[in-house]
Amino acid sequence: MQRAVRAFDGGKRCEHGAARLAQMPAATTPRPGVAQNLRDMLIVHNPDHAGHAGRQEMFRGRLVPCHEVPQRLDHVLTELRERGLGRLATPADIAPADAAFEALLARVHTPPYLRFLQGAWDEWVGLDPAHAALDALPSVWPVRGLRADVEPINFAARLGLYSFDAGTPLTAGSWAAAHAGARCAVLAAQAVAGGGERSAFALTRPPGHHAGADCFGGYCFLNNAALAAQALRDAGHARVAVLDVDYHHGNGTQSLFYERADVFFASLHGDPRTEYPFFLGHADERGAGAGAGFNLNLPLPRGTGFAAWRAALGQALEAIAGFGAGALVVSLGVDTFEGDPISGFRLASPDYLAVGRALAELALPTVFVFEGGYAVAEVGVNTVNVLEGFGA
Repeated sequence: MQRAVRAFDGGKRCEHGAARLAQMPAATTPRPGVAQNLRDMLIVHNPDHAGHAGRQEMFRGRLVPCHEVPQRLDHVLTELRERGLGRLATPADIAPADAAFEALLARVHTPPYLRFLQGAWDEWVGLDPAHAALDALPSVWPVRGLRADVEPINFAARLGLYSFDAGTPLTAGSWAAAHAGARCAVLAAQAVAGGGERSAFALTRPPGHHAGADCFGGYCFLNNAALAAQALRDAGHARVAVLDVDYHHGNGTQSLFYERADVFFASLHGDPRTEYPFFLGHADERGAGAGAGFNLNLPLPRGTGFAAWRAALGQALEAIAGFGAGALVVSLGVDTFEGDPISGFRLASPDYLAVGRALAELALPTVFVFEGGYAVAEVGVNTVNVLEGFGA
């Protein structure tokens, strides 16, 4: 069942510091043949991401080392620098945090959920100082027949109330990392909306597309793609599309926009009958109310290769063009890679260049938001291949 969707109000757009952005240096000297628009792409990266470093997650019935690790982002940064692509900036380089950003955050996510996330680690350690050496993992949830409308006092119960799996550890740095990452996404969107950037990339972790209005899971706490889309709407784009190319369906993003006609959500992903997150992502989910017809799911079977995947991408791009979007947000997951340890598609590294070229054909102002990809050694190459293809 879809969670209740709250209408978003218009809001004051945060200042994006256009003059400061123009002064951001390139990552390094670009290699010959790199298109100028890719050399100049704004890349807003999260300096606080490594504070979220989970020890263990529940995976297939046992505790295992976390797949979502700080090295994922580090490999992307290294690849960008080696190829000389983009202008790197942190949120602090662009603009100070302000009340307008916090207000936007509280329109996409519920205030009780945000309060819980912000204080959860201190509560966890307050229960027992020994918890400082452990991650907080949920273990009980208000499933069918149980009440979720009353916030419990018990910490473990609230941890379950605001989550939907046991694979997303909450750590000492989770809130700071997620909050800074959300700023990366919003600032990237505002830079594009302001007209000074054709495209921008929010390079951050933890990822965001599984996070709902009031729940975390799938390694995600705050929905960066949804925040970017709303920032574009607030800046004056009447219609915005979100395209999710991660292997796993962006259930949080879908739920947030499911009853809205101003944001079109399209996703190509593993069939939810066999693939996480299991309980959303079916082809018959087309939107509801005002949003009927503005949700497109293209589930594909495990083992899908690039030809079939590219055909599905073509369907999604055609639908986005038909929607008449004025701007695009791409939830850029590269766990579609053939070597990904927790996924099942068969894209090869060169295929991601073609993905970028296909996205560029829409000719829309575009915000890329980093999502999944767990073959750590290749995640940098595959991610930057998309950007290079887009900017070619």
